[in-house]
Amino acid sequence: MSNDLLATLLEFHRERLTQRQRHVAVARHVSDYDFNNTYQNIIGREDVHLSWLEAAIAELGGTPPTIAEPALGAPVRKADFLPFVRDDAKTTETLVATWRPRLTSISNARHRGMLQIILGEALEHKRFFDQIIAGREDLLGRRSNGPGKDGTGDGVMAVRWIE
Repeated sequence: MSNDLLATLLEFHRERLTQRQRHVAVARHVSDYDFNNTYQNIIGREDVHLSWLEAAIAELGGTPPTIAEPALGAPVRKADFLPFVRDDAKTTETLVATWRPRLTSISNARHRGMLQIILGEALEHKRFFDQIIAGREDLLGRRSNGPGKDGTGDGVMAVRWIE
Protein backbone atom coordinates (compact mmCIF):
# COMPACT_ATOMS: atom_id res chain seq x y z
CA MET A 1 0.00 0.00 0.00
CA SER A 2 2.82 2.47 0.78
CA ASN A 3 4.28 1.71 -2.68
CA ASP A 4 0.99 2.75 -4.27
CA LEU A 5 0.88 5.87 -2.11
CA LEU A 6 4.48 6.71 -2.99
CA ALA A 7 3.77 6.26 -6.71
CA THR A 8 0.71 8.51 -6.43
CA LEU A 9 2.61 11.23 -4.56
CA LEU A 10 5.49 11.05 -7.05
CA GLU A 11 3.08 11.40 -9.97
CA PHE A 12 1.30 14.35 -8.35
CA HIS A 13 4.62 15.99 -7.45
CA ARG A 14 5.84 15.62 -11.04
CA GLU A 15 2.70 17.32 -12.38
CA ARG A 16 2.83 20.16 -9.85
CA LEU A 17 6.57 20.70 -10.38
CA THR A 18 6.04 20.80 -14.14
CA GLN A 19 3.39 23.47 -13.65
CA ARG A 20 5.55 25.43 -11.21
CA GLN A 21 8.47 25.45 -13.63
CA ARG A 22 6.21 26.67 -16.42
CA HIS A 23 4.85 29.43 -14.19
CA VAL A 24 8.42 30.58 -13.53
CA ALA A 25 9.08 30.66 -17.29
CA VAL A 26 5.82 32.50 -18.00
CA ALA A 27 6.52 35.07 -15.26
CA ARG A 28 9.61 36.12 -17.23
CA HIS A 29 7.24 37.21 -20.02
CA VAL A 30 4.72 39.03 -17.82
CA SER A 31 5.82 42.65 -17.86
CA ASP A 32 2.70 44.04 -16.11
CA TYR A 33 3.62 44.76 -12.48
CA ASP A 34 0.40 43.51 -10.88
CA PHE A 35 0.15 40.41 -13.04
CA ASN A 36 3.81 39.54 -12.44
CA ASN A 37 3.29 39.95 -8.67
CA THR A 38 0.38 37.52 -8.97
CA TYR A 39 2.61 34.98 -10.70
CA GLN A 40 5.25 35.44 -7.96
CA ASN A 41 2.55 34.80 -5.35
CA ILE A 42 1.44 31.63 -7.15
CA ILE A 43 5.03 30.38 -7.50
CA GLY A 44 5.62 31.00 -3.78
CA ARG A 45 2.59 28.90 -2.83
CA GLU A 46 3.63 26.17 -5.26
CA ASP A 47 7.05 26.08 -3.59
CA VAL A 48 5.31 25.44 -0.27
CA HIS A 49 3.13 22.71 -1.80
CA LEU A 50 6.17 21.05 -3.35
CA SER A 51 8.01 21.12 -0.01
CA TRP A 52 5.05 19.31 1.59
CA LEU A 53 5.04 16.72 -1.17
CA GLU A 54 8.81 16.27 -1.02
CA ALA A 55 8.68 15.68 2.74
CA ALA A 56 5.90 13.09 2.29
CA ILE A 57 7.81 11.36 -0.51
CA ALA A 58 11.02 11.26 1.55
CA GLU A 59 9.07 9.88 4.52
CA LEU A 60 7.98 6.99 2.28
CA GLY A 61 11.55 6.40 1.08
CA GLY A 62 11.23 8.06 -2.32
CA THR A 63 13.15 10.75 -4.13
CA PRO A 64 11.21 13.42 -5.99
CA PRO A 65 12.19 14.09 -9.59
CA THR A 66 13.72 17.31 -10.83
CA ILE A 67 12.25 19.05 -13.84
CA ALA A 68 13.82 21.86 -15.82
CA GLU A 69 12.10 25.11 -16.57
CA PRO A 70 10.65 25.01 -20.10
CA ALA A 71 12.10 27.26 -22.79
CA LEU A 72 9.47 29.77 -23.89
CA GLY A 73 11.86 31.99 -25.79
CA ALA A 74 13.45 35.24 -24.70
CA PRO A 75 11.07 37.55 -22.88
CA VAL A 76 10.05 40.58 -24.88
CA ARG A 77 8.94 43.69 -23.02
CA LYS A 78 5.26 44.45 -23.59
CA ALA A 79 4.84 41.14 -25.38
CA ASP A 80 1.40 39.59 -25.46
CA PHE A 81 1.67 37.13 -22.59
CA LEU A 82 -2.06 36.35 -22.40
CA PRO A 83 -1.81 33.13 -24.47
CA PHE A 84 0.58 31.80 -21.80
CA VAL A 85 -1.88 32.77 -19.05
CA ARG A 86 -4.78 31.10 -20.90
CA ASP A 87 -2.71 27.90 -21.17
CA ASP A 88 -1.90 28.09 -17.44
CA ALA A 89 -5.61 28.49 -16.58
CA LYS A 90 -6.54 25.50 -18.74
CA THR A 91 -3.75 23.27 -17.41
CA THR A 92 -4.64 24.11 -13.83
CA GLU A 93 -8.30 23.34 -14.45
CA THR A 94 -7.32 20.01 -16.04
CA LEU A 95 -5.07 19.13 -13.10
CA VAL A 96 -7.90 19.66 -10.62
CA ALA A 97 -10.43 17.77 -12.77
CA THR A 98 -8.01 14.85 -13.12
CA TRP A 99 -6.92 14.59 -9.49
CA ARG A 100 -10.06 15.34 -7.49
CA PRO A 101 -11.72 12.01 -8.33
CA ARG A 102 -8.47 10.18 -7.53
CA LEU A 103 -8.37 11.49 -3.96
CA THR A 104 -10.94 8.93 -2.78
CA SER A 105 -8.46 6.14 -3.55
CA ILE A 106 -5.88 7.59 -1.11
CA SER A 107 -6.49 5.87 2.21
CA ASN A 108 -3.91 7.89 4.17
CA ALA A 109 -6.00 10.77 5.55
CA ARG A 110 -3.04 13.11 6.09
CA HIS A 111 -1.78 12.77 2.52
CA ARG A 112 -5.31 12.91 1.07
CA GLY A 113 -5.93 16.12 3.04
CA MET A 114 -2.64 17.58 1.81
CA LEU A 115 -3.63 16.94 -1.81
CA GLN A 116 -7.09 18.43 -1.17
CA ILE A 117 -5.48 21.63 0.13
CA ILE A 118 -3.10 21.80 -2.83
CA LEU A 119 -5.94 21.29 -5.31
CA GLY A 120 -8.04 23.92 -3.55
CA GLU A 121 -5.23 26.43 -3.81
CA ALA A 122 -4.70 25.43 -7.46
CA LEU A 123 -8.32 26.50 -8.06
CA GLU A 124 -7.47 29.84 -6.47
CA HIS A 125 -4.54 30.12 -8.88
CA LYS A 126 -6.91 29.37 -11.76
CA ARG A 127 -9.12 32.20 -10.55
CA PHE A 128 -6.08 34.50 -10.60
CA PHE A 129 -5.28 33.43 -14.18
CA ASP A 130 -8.89 34.13 -15.21
CA GLN A 131 -8.69 37.58 -13.61
CA ILE A 132 -5.42 38.35 -15.42
CA ILE A 133 -7.10 37.37 -18.69
CA ALA A 134 -9.99 39.71 -17.81
CA GLY A 135 -7.51 42.55 -17.18
CA ARG A 136 -8.14 42.85 -13.43
CA GLU A 137 -5.10 44.55 -11.92
CA ASP A 138 -6.28 44.40 -8.30
CA LEU A 139 -5.69 40.68 -7.87
CA LEU A 140 -3.61 40.98 -4.71
CA GLY A 141 -5.11 44.25 -3.48
CA ARG A 142 -5.09 47.87 -4.53
CA ARG A 143 -2.11 50.20 -4.21
CA SER A 144 -2.94 53.40 -2.37
CA ASN A 145 -1.07 55.56 -4.89
CA GLY A 146 -2.58 53.92 -7.95
CA PRO A 147 -0.70 52.07 -10.71
CA GLY A 148 2.72 53.39 -11.62
CA LYS A 149 2.83 56.02 -8.87
CA ASP A 150 4.86 54.01 -6.40
CA GLY A 151 8.09 53.70 -8.34
CA THR A 152 7.13 50.62 -10.36
CA GLY A 153 7.29 52.63 -13.56
CA ASP A 154 5.93 50.86 -16.57
CA GLY A 155 6.30 47.20 -15.63
CA VAL A 156 8.64 44.87 -13.82
CA MET A 157 12.39 44.85 -13.80
CA ALA A 158 14.24 42.42 -16.06
CA VAL A 159 16.03 40.80 -13.10
CA ARG A 160 14.58 39.63 -9.82
CA TRP A 161 17.40 40.65 -7.46
CA ILE A 162 19.56 43.73 -7.53
CA GLU A 163 22.77 43.80 -5.55
